Amino acid sequence: MRESLSTSRGAAPTRRDVAKGSGKDRAEPVTADDLDMISGGVWSRPGFLVRRLHQIHYAMFFEECEEGGITPVQFGVLTVLARNPWLDQTAIGYEVGLDRTTAADVIKRLEEKGYLERRINPEDKRSRQAAVTEKGAAIMAELQESMARAQKRLLQPLSPRDQKLFMSLLVELVEANNQYGRAALRSL
Repeated sequence: MRESLSTSRGAAPTRRDVAKGSGKDRAEPVTADDLDMISGGVWSRPGFLVRRLHQIHYAMFFEECEEGGITPVQFGVLTVLARNPWLDQTAIGYEVGLDRTTAADVIKRLEEKGYLERRINPEDKRSRQAAVTEKGAAIMAELQESMARAQKRLLQPLSPRDQKLFMSLLVELVEANNQYGRAALRSL
């Protein structure tokens, strides 16, 4: 990676050299922190660690909620609809951070499992609304403790104080960078 940071003139690399292909036109000099991030390997990259933590969360969720046969995203959609029945897929995506296509796919799968029912929106015949069925409410109740256990396991290595700090920092990062997600979340 360091080889790609050298320039043809032998000058110090710039952030433009580092961010090649990113569409950003920055010409500030690369700092020592920038080089540490680049040369330090994947374990020094917050994006890698966030993705890895996401994988770990999914694995823990599936271990704890195996009998339910649903994903964390599906559980999230059920949670939103349990609190706000008859939202349309755009509003559901807005609440959970899913684009319209992904929201439609998740809703379709939940409907196929009998966990949701859909109807045509009486105010806009082009859209459909969804609500949790009795079967969906039952699976949520059945999985509630398992889901909570997965969340607790994820944070368990941290002290109670650090758990609160970690959650606070996560919320801060998501809110500050919300506009970059595929689908913006509703403000927390």
